[in-house]
Amino acid sequence: MFDGMTVASTGLVAESLRLSIVANNLANADTTVTPQGGPYRSEFVVFKSAAAPTSGPNQGVGQGVMINGIYQDQGPLNVVYDPSSPQANAQGDVLYPNVSLPAQMVDMISASQAYQANVSAFNAAKTMDVKALTIGS
Repeated sequence: MFDGMTVASTGLVAESLRLSIVANNLANADTTVTPQGGPYRSEFVVFKSAAAPTSGPNQGVGQGVMINGIYQDQGPLNVVYDPSSPQANAQGDVLYPNVSLPAQMVDMISASQAYQANVSAFNAAKTMDVKALTIGS
């Protein structure tokens, strides 16, 4: 009976994590030295569908989304000429994170809208469940 709310809540958790990763990327867009050494690398989240039951009334029906992992973008780092920086190499170049601000903003808007869609789905499922509970009253 509460499947709709369960599925929507998995989406809420997933999109919340996605928003947190975007915020972390934006916060570290200028971090040239990390505890691991080197500049910060942009991160992204990969989702996968939750396994559908193989038997019962929900057989084959999707059960929402799960986090498959958080990965670092292995794309090239940004090289900026700044010989006055303490992180500059012998040529005066400094490696900056591979965080693309426009791409992060698009990802943030997408995650925010997906989160809101899951809130709407959750509320619709809740309303239907409440109506179902009042049948015959």
